[in-house]
This record gives sequence, structure tokens and C-alpha cells, in this order.
Amino acid sequence: MSPTAAAAAKPILYSYFRSSCSWRVRIALALKGISYDLVPVNLVKDGGQQFSAEFKALNPMQQVPALKIDGITLSQSLAIIHYLEETRPNPRLLPQDPKKRAQVRMIADHIVSGIQPLQNLSILKQVGEKKTEWAHNCIASGFQALEQILQHTAGRYCVGNEVSMADLCLAPQVANAERFKVDMGPYSTITRINKALLELEAFKVSHPSRQPDTPAELRA
Repeated sequence: MSPTAAAAAKPILYSYFRSSCSWRVRIALALKGISYDLVPVNLVKDGGQQFSAEFKALNPMQQVPALKIDGITLSQSLAIIHYLEETRPNPRLLPQDPKKRAQVRMIADHIVSGIQPLQNLSILKQVGEKKTEWAHNCIASGFQALEQILQHTAGRYCVGNEVSMADLCLAPQVANAERFKVDMGPYSTITRINKALLELEAFKVSHPSRQPDTPAELRA
């Protein structure tokens, strides 16, 4: 395929229905109205399809998501979302105000660096039988800090009243918390924002319960 044809091709997202990192990117694509083809990568089946030679060639980190777009292949959810923001700026996911923009990045990093990796599938496998307790504790300690931060930054959403990159990270992390039976009682701000986000169409269509690879028993 020529570079021009590759750039013009429909984007392809390599995703797993339950992956919170993949969900962040699915939300961004939906919000920006970007049509794409989805290739499911089952992180559990066959010992993990992300470990296949074919997928390793696509993403050497052997993780989802990966996005083929504009003739390049990108991995890491925030790198993908930043690229979408820079090439397809409407609707914007980063506020124009530098202080608010920094707060959005701070909250996003808090989740994608400080909470999610600690309860990721690869870590839980190594933790073993205490994995649920481990994930529960990692999320709870992260949410205690996040709740405090959001009390200063939030409007309807994480930072003010516009959906931002921070919100794309929040909703999937709350879903993880619910899966690991974290008591959401102490986190009223997180809960309120998440409820507002899940009412938005982009968050509904990208939801793990509505993906092509969602098992029948988990479909909405």
C-alpha cells in the first residue's frame, strides 16, 4: 500500500472489550466522530492473543490498545488520544486555559500512571490468589487522592463543565473499581461525575458491554 493510500485508509483499533485503556480510546474516537474498524484481541483466550507474533510485530509491548491511523501505528492510550486531539481537534478534549489543561493532564496521569497499572492483568497474574484484595487496595488508595483533587477541579465533569481527557480516564477506572467490588461510598464526587459521563452517547457506544467481542452474558 502506498503511503498516501495508507494515510487515507479507515483507522483500525486493536481492542479488548474489558480493557480500560482501550475504552479510553474508544470514547475519544466516538466523541470526535471518527469511524474505525475494530480488531478484537482477547487478553485471556489462548494464553493471551496479545502475545502472538503477529500482534507483537504491531505493538512490541504486547498490550492493547493499538491504533493504525494515517499510515502509522500508535500504542499507549494517552499518546493515541493526544494524536487524535492534535489532528482532529473538534470537539476538544483539552481546555484552552493552561491551568485547566494542566489539571486535566494531572488527573489523567494520576489514573493512567498511579492507579490502573497497579491493578493491570499482568500484575494481578503475578500477585496470585490475593489479586482481588491487591487490586481493591490499589484502586481505593488512588481514589482517596483523586476524590480530594476532584473536589477542587470538578464542575459537571472532572475539570469544569467540558468533557476532557481526564473524563476519558475516569469512567473506565470506575468500571474497574466496580469489577473489583470497591466500595464507592466514600467517593461521592467520582461517583457523581461517572454517572454524568455514562449518560453521554460516546460513553454508551464505547462501553465494554456493547463491543463486538463482549461475551453474551456481559452484553447490555
